[in-house]
Amino acid sequence: MADHTPAVRRRPTLQRGLSRQALILVLLIAIAFGTAIYMGVRHPYQTPTAQPPEPLRMTVIPLSPQAAVPGSTSTDELYAHSPAAQFRIGAEGITLPASRRTAHFSDSQVVTALTTAKDYLVESALDPDVLTGGATRPVRILLDPQQLDQFDQSFERPMADGRHAPTGWLVRFDPAGAQLADNKIRVQGTLQAAEFDANTLEVIADHTFVYALKPTGSDAKTRASLFTVRRELHFRFDRDDLRMHQAELAVSYVQAGPLACSEDSVNRLHPLLAGQTAKAGGPAGTDPYATGSATALCGSLAKSAQPKV
Repeated sequence: MADHTPAVRRRPTLQRGLSRQALILVLLIAIAFGTAIYMGVRHPYQTPTAQPPEPLRMTVIPLSPQAAVPGSTSTDELYAHSPAAQFRIGAEGITLPASRRTAHFSDSQVVTALTTAKDYLVESALDPDVLTGGATRPVRILLDPQQLDQFDQSFERPMADGRHAPTGWLVRFDPAGAQLADNKIRVQGTLQAAEFDANTLEVIADHTFVYALKPTGSDAKTRASLFTVRRELHFRFDRDDLRMHQAELAVSYVQAGPLACSEDSVNRLHPLLAGQTAKAGGPAGTDPYATGSATALCGSLAKSAQPKV
């Protein structure tokens, strides 16, 4: 036993580095990871970006009176004897309809669209600083950012091209000629919301605003008169607009009077006030209180639309 050599089991020598199988596995993982990154950057089915809004299309129709503009020292009397006698005052006249979800928009999104449209109407047709002070910011901040260039160009370079009339965006009077005789503006109209497409809500606003005006700088004894503006506005809202409480204004159709057809109504409205008359002649009468009535590029203010005082 002393001369027997102890049994020895030989161990395989350790391989240096990675085995071929491990190397192939690491290579496959690297290729898969690189492919995933590449497809994420160059994905052929990426969601298309939102299309920019179309420019606002606008029409402003001046309505010329058929006789001298009636007036009174009492604005309450003027309103009481006019078709606006039962209209509500200010923002209370812009009522929200019962809201219902649509196929692609929730109840809350529909309510947001309606309230944003109402805010636009309030700022653009009821704010005294906008009406006679020349302010534009209260209206501008409610617009889709992609419409701001058109909005700014309208006020920097007003044109009667159906795209760049300030009076298509908001109501404003020539402060050198007229001022509000009563801040209690009468309003009546409707708001309707529906899907324009699967990604867009549309709100159609159709309202008549009636203002009591008198000459700038006049005293309390000066007679006031009524001025009527009928506005049909089409608002569009994508999901970004709803989130940001902004709107795209797509269509603006405005009838306003009493105005002289010869006056430029693109930049500011120049109302005919109590006792003033327009030049003889003109197209058939248009009643801004009657929905669905046809108008020309310059119409006549129907006698039924004037107060009987």
